[in-house]
Amino acid sequence: MTTTQTTDPTPWEPPLAGNDVEQLVGSLERMRITFRWKADGLDAAGLATRVGASSLTLGGLLKHLASCEDYTFTHRMRGEPIGAPWDATGWDGSNDWEFQSAAHDSPETLYALFDDAVQRSRQRLADALEHGGLAQEIHASMPDGRHANLRRLVSDLVEEYARHSGHADLLREAIDGTVGEDPPDGWTPTSGHFTFA
Repeated sequence: MTTTQTTDPTPWEPPLAGNDVEQLVGSLERMRITFRWKADGLDAAGLATRVGASSLTLGGLLKHLASCEDYTFTHRMRGEPIGAPWDATGWDGSNDWEFQSAAHDSPETLYALFDDAVQRSRQRLADALEHGGLAQEIHASMPDGRHANLRRLVSDLVEEYARHSGHADLLREAIDGTVGEDPPDGWTPTSGHFTFA
């Protein structure tokens, strides 16, 4: 496991008064880190825990959000196939596959899928921002041919994380009683190889 060391005790905090790019990307990073904290350090049993009648698990959410990261910044942004590692996993493009197949993956595999996908997405987003900013048109479009812009794409991913971070709150509390809105000051992951941006 490797993590980025930082002297900032809360590197997940978006800037207090940043520009549009800093605020939006900062919000995405905060949601990524909040979710990753909720899923951190669990064994196979913890990652497979369910609450009530729901079939959601933190393992399934790790795999789902990893695929969302890659799908968002390949197909939706650039119109490209999702590619590795998904093209070699049997991924069928449906959300159900990620949630169901995660039960057969080791914790190491699930953390690596998520951590690697976030790293790829950070680079793809940084490259896109450098070459056109948030207002640039992306591949994703409506049936009438209108294309979304990059701002909308990033906003949609923030929304996806917000939804699933709420699920993660409930799951993690059921596993070991961990609660809270943000990681504790100075938190670094104990599993996988997640790094701060």
